[in-house]
Amino acid sequence: MLFGKIGWMEVALILAIVLIVFGPGKLPGLSRSLGEAIRNYKDAAGGKGQAKEEETKEAEA
Repeated sequence: MLFGKIGWMEVALILAIVLIVFGPGKLPGLSRSLGEAIRNYKDAAGGKGQAKEEETKEAEA
């Protein structure tokens, strides 16, 4: 592993930099979009997206 484990100080530093760069007004939207991206990735990796597509095709027919 190149970097090793990330401690709480590193996480706090990253969060502080993100707060400075994006500002407090943009953080809720940024975290929401990040959560949606992670959820979409997990759904696609788990095959849940295929089941949803099949359900919508059946409902349209």
